[in-house]
Amino acid sequence: MRTRKFFVSLQRRLLKEVEFARVGQMLKHEISKMARSQESFNKKEKEKKRLKKRQDKLLKQEERKSSGSSSMDDMIAYVDAFGNITDTPPDPSQKEKIDLDSIEISVAKKEEVEVDPIRRGKVDYFNDSKGFGFIRETESGEKYFVHINGLIDRVIEGDRVEFELEKGLKGLNAVRVKKV
Repeated sequence: MRTRKFFVSLQRRLLKEVEFARVGQMLKHEISKMARSQESFNKKEKEKKRLKKRQDKLLKQEERKSSGSSSMDDMIAYVDAFGNITDTPPDPSQKEKIDLDSIEISVAKKEEVEVDPIRRGKVDYFNDSKGFGFIRETESGEKYFVHINGLIDRVIEGDRVEFELEKGLKGLNAVRVKKV
């Protein structure tokens, strides 16, 4: 009786192992199918194109080698009298001698135009308590920031003023502002 139980349990164990082996084979089969499915049609086509491109490149390389070696003369380009690029060298009889000392490389001189630094405008906005405002220039219509420290005379909104400009942290500032 005991041996029979032993054989039955042994048989069950063997069946389980066989079952596991079958499941393992099935898993292997499914995994290999999944691996194959990742190689899509598009990937195959791209690989074919890449291989064809490589073969074409090698063929062209072989043709260049077999057609003869290219010399330095084949690679040189010349510029004719009109500025066009050609592969024929210029005629030596048409060469012109140029005196290198006569060539001047420089920037054209600008005429100095004296600009009146004093500008005229109208106080567009001024806040006495905060100590700043804006002046609109009459000629260009540009607005310039003015600080109370840049005032010579006390100003209010609407006053006609003369001022100069200086570069500040955020742009041009009106300074030395006085009433007209």
